Amino acid sequence: MKEFEKLGISVPILRTIEEESFEKPSEIQEKTIPLVLQGRDIIAGSATGSGKTLAFGSGIVQNSVKGKGIQAVVLTPTRELAEQVAKSLIKFSKYLHLNIVPIYGGVSINPQIDKLRDADVVVATPGRMLDHLQRRTMDLKNVKILVLDEADRMFDMGFIDDIRRIISQCPRKRQTLLFSATITREVIDLSRQYMNNPVKISVTSYVDPKKLKQIYYDVDDKSKFSLLVYLLKKEKAKLVMVFCNTIKNTDFVAKNLKANGINAIAIHGNFSQNRRNEAIEKFHSQDVNVLVCTDVAARGLDIKGVSHIYNYDIPKESKQYIHRIGRTARAGEEGIAINILTHRDHDNFSRVLRDNDVEIKKEPTPHIERAMIRWKDQPRFGRNPRFGNNQRQRKYGQSSGDNLNQGSPKRFGSRNNREGSGQRFGNNSNSRPRHFGRRRFRRY
Repeated sequence: MKEFEKLGISVPILRTIEEESFEKPSEIQEKTIPLVLQGRDIIAGSATGSGKTLAFGSGIVQNSVKGKGIQAVVLTPTRELAEQVAKSLIKFSKYLHLNIVPIYGGVSINPQIDKLRDADVVVATPGRMLDHLQRRTMDLKNVKILVLDEADRMFDMGFIDDIRRIISQCPRKRQTLLFSATITREVIDLSRQYMNNPVKISVTSYVDPKKLKQIYYDVDDKSKFSLLVYLLKKEKAKLVMVFCNTIKNTDFVAKNLKANGINAIAIHGNFSQNRRNEAIEKFHSQDVNVLVCTDVAARGLDIKGVSHIYNYDIPKESKQYIHRIGRTARAGEEGIAINILTHRDHDNFSRVLRDNDVEIKKEPTPHIERAMIRWKDQPRFGRNPRFGNNQRQRKYGQSSGDNLNQGSPKRFGSRNNREGSGQRFGNNSNSRPRHFGRRRFRRY
């Protein structure tokens, strides 16, 4: 606790730190907190889980006063990270009673409008904050501290223009803190335009390379999923994250892992907020130990105890590989990153090896049994689906395969019923009333 006192943190925050059983500052906290409390602008290279929330949160909580309007804004790339940061700030401000309000999309905007009236600190995703600014339900004229958390990811997600508009609504005389896992060109350009002589801080990787084992398997397409099932059942793992590049693959992998007796759950951008929260809570509480996700859905998730990372798909951007493997081998714990390659992944994998200083060892492919795969959903109520499963869709009108003259009347209903069946119509003088085949009713 004395080490935190030396950083200049006030007594109310120190009480919370002691209650939360923080033993000593992390590297990013030790280097950043004194500068934050001095009011300096900062560019810090730091990943999720390194303790950066306390690094910028100490300055926000210590320099904000209840009831003076919105005095600090934290921008985050995802809803989940906004919630996590807000919860942490609420803890740190426990004895100062600040009103911390998280705002993000995917939920009703009206309750947020009510909460913003008394907000002291706002933690937001850029898109929803811009919505509030356009509606004039938020005023940033009193902002003293602006934090861009995981700035590189916000830029990757296309929020750069939204961020610029938000910054333009803040006072010029303010403190700006930028945290980013990678210092990209966009980060540098933004800092030159909107920051005042920022101090650049770099820390050693939160992931211990000595504790992280990286391997890969090279298999054919048909064996890829079977190998994943084999490894998940063989390896003794507490919490596992399986990364896919697409929503389609994420659903496919999660569904078929469950079909093979593996306790897995998916999370991706098409989920509603409630469904995302439910999946994350199950993984946090270890009710489910395998989380299948896309990069976008996993952004900002700070989950401790992840022992295995599986790259079912190799990311297209090499820096995403670093983000993925950075979720294991944390804080002195051992971890393993396993890459499953087919010929489709070779280009992306070569890019990862070229752009990053990583050593990934090839492992021999074990003899495995073919896993069960469900390519399509099972039909409901034991019946065959009306279309699909190699069944042809019923056609209305003339078929190219019918041996009919071009001017033949159209037929409706079963093809086995031909002339005289009561299912023809046209200008035939003997034409009968129109019928459209037997009417079927499905029971529910």
